[in-house]
Amino acid sequence: MNPYTLYGAEISYYTGKVRAFLQWKGLPFVEVPATGDVYRQVILPRIGFAVIPVLETPDGATLQDSTDIIQTLDRQHGEPSVFPSGGVQRLASALLELYGDEWLLIPAMHYRWHHNREWALRAFGALNAPEASPEEQLELGTRRAAPFSQAAVLLGAMPHMHSAIERSYEDLLAELNAHFAEHPYLLGARPSIGDFGLYGPLYAHQYRDPASGALMRRLAPHVVAWVERMQQPPTPRSGDFLSGDTLPPTLLPVLRRMMREQMPVLEDTARRLNAWLAENPGTPVPRTLGKHGFTLEGEHGERIVRPYALWMLQRARDIYRTLTPLERAQADRYLDAIGGQALRNFPDPPRLVRDGMSVALAPAQPLGK
Repeated sequence: MNPYTLYGAEISYYTGKVRAFLQWKGLPFVEVPATGDVYRQVILPRIGFAVIPVLETPDGATLQDSTDIIQTLDRQHGEPSVFPSGGVQRLASALLELYGDEWLLIPAMHYRWHHNREWALRAFGALNAPEASPEEQLELGTRRAAPFSQAAVLLGAMPHMHSAIERSYEDLLAELNAHFAEHPYLLGARPSIGDFGLYGPLYAHQYRDPASGALMRRLAPHVVAWVERMQQPPTPRSGDFLSGDTLPPTLLPVLRRMMREQMPVLEDTARRLNAWLAENPGTPVPRTLGKHGFTLEGEHGERIVRPYALWMLQRARDIYRTLTPLERAQADRYLDAIGGQALRNFPDPPRLVRDGMSVALAPAQPLGK
């Protein structure tokens, strides 16, 4: 089998997620750093906008978006799958992918740009111009990283929220550390899509960035061991999820945190998108819809409204809606235990499809005869 080509970067949140999947799935690939030349010659002509990761398949097709890449390749290459067959575990893993992809952006960006800033600027410069001098790389990195460095504040890491973000993240590390002391992965002895979702931020930003890495090693050695298992899987394509479609008790605090922190933001995002659609019929959905408030560790902040997160949530809602009656009853018991009633009664917007880095309304389906 000819290899896949992964265009990405070690410092990239979502490249790490895809790379770990390719390694665990045992798929041959070569990784090409996304230098300035690669963006100009490959990524922009193929995708139309600057983004990584991008995956070129052996037959020359191009895939973009970490969630779509993993789902497509997992389906094409068969068992063992990173998507559990049991409905409860499938729902939990989808929620944890959403949590990693969309909510852990806040601590990931905060720590990178408020604790590891100069290191990150030099890393961006080295990626874009590997042959340049350190001084030139720092200058280039400062220019190229500007949109990313501003993202921390846009996502909610304003100065008065820093201590709350750090308390929440350190408590999450403690919860994950307790879990990984008992289980090698989130749902047993095989990584799920939820593992890959959490791995993106916890590897690319928190494990690799120097100040964040030192914090993780000091507070959460079992999380470090999990990161390293995901980075270099000791037994690819092996292991089983927990039997009986159950969730380990040690995972419930993490899911409870997600419901407490992220779900109110998702609910308000849906309300705002529904209102925007009513006021702007036929208009493409923008990447952001202004700003709204959020609460973390008792502190109140403000962040941009990102409709894209609703496309990710829609996948979990689809799973919930298609559970069998027995699975639904078991899932509801877990949702009650984690404060997840809002997921059951979520104010869904109209059906969404991914549109590059934003979302669009899904085409209307023809009525059946």
